[in-house]
Amino acid sequence: MNLPRPALLPTFLRELTSPQTLPREPEPDAIMVDEEQVAAFSETGRNESTLAASYLFHSARASQAIQGCKQVVDLGCGPANQLIQIAGLNPEIEFIGVDMSQEMLRHAHEHVANAGVSNVSFQTGDITNLAQFGDHSVDGVMSTVSLHHLPTSNHLEGCFREIKRILKPGGAIYLADFGRLKSLKSVIFFAYMNQDRDPHQLLLDYERSLRAAFLLSDFEQLATQFLPESVSIYSTFKVPLLILLKTPDKALPASKIKILNAMRKKLNPRFRHDLDDMRIFFKLGGLKNDVFS
Repeated sequence: MNLPRPALLPTFLRELTSPQTLPREPEPDAIMVDEEQVAAFSETGRNESTLAASYLFHSARASQAIQGCKQVVDLGCGPANQLIQIAGLNPEIEFIGVDMSQEMLRHAHEHVANAGVSNVSFQTGDITNLAQFGDHSVDGVMSTVSLHHLPTSNHLEGCFREIKRILKPGGAIYLADFGRLKSLKSVIFFAYMNQDRDPHQLLLDYERSLRAAFLLSDFEQLATQFLPESVSIYSTFKVPLLILLKTPDKALPASKIKILNAMRKKLNPRFRHDLDDMRIFFKLGGLKNDVFS
């Protein structure tokens, strides 16, 4: 495993020593509906980009959390780039992607058809009001880097209330999102650190997402109120750039571990380094049971 890149050190030290000065800035559009913007986001996610590392990390960690589930709901699935990778690794599970954007779901349907994945369906819906699902009706709930799109902390609370309502007792949870950084300088650093290889629209979306992120303490408070005691909260070491809330891992079959490691080896070396950075910082933050060798 590679060591984290030295360029991270000044930002890391700034975040450790600075007071919290960055206010939350909700994204200008809570629902991405512009056809060109949605298409750019969707296509970037399908092509090899820095998102490849994030997708593979979440595919591995989510798969460990949802093993044994029969049905899993993905909140804020977007164009389903992440969902389809997870579904492909877990063909025995039925996945239902929920998103408010019809344009996002149009791309998601196309992506599913092109990928040949048969265990994914979609519903248009508000993740703060999941009336289409009965009480305690699903085995698992996941969301990968979508919760920051919610306009306010009240909406985030509403989402957590719905997760509690629809999840069966003992059900699986995997929620991943950005955490709010302390300094705008840190946001700019992380948002544009890959400007030599990612399109401008992706970089701009990343900046807006980091500005819109909730605090780690917001997630901790809501987890205490609404999620089972079995849920643990992890963040990247000392600096909560990324946050995970998840139920305990379950052992993956050897066949899935082999597939995941083959996927890692196929990554562009730069993106493999990005993946290993995530693994290091989460491991230092207490997240164990890494399936990658």
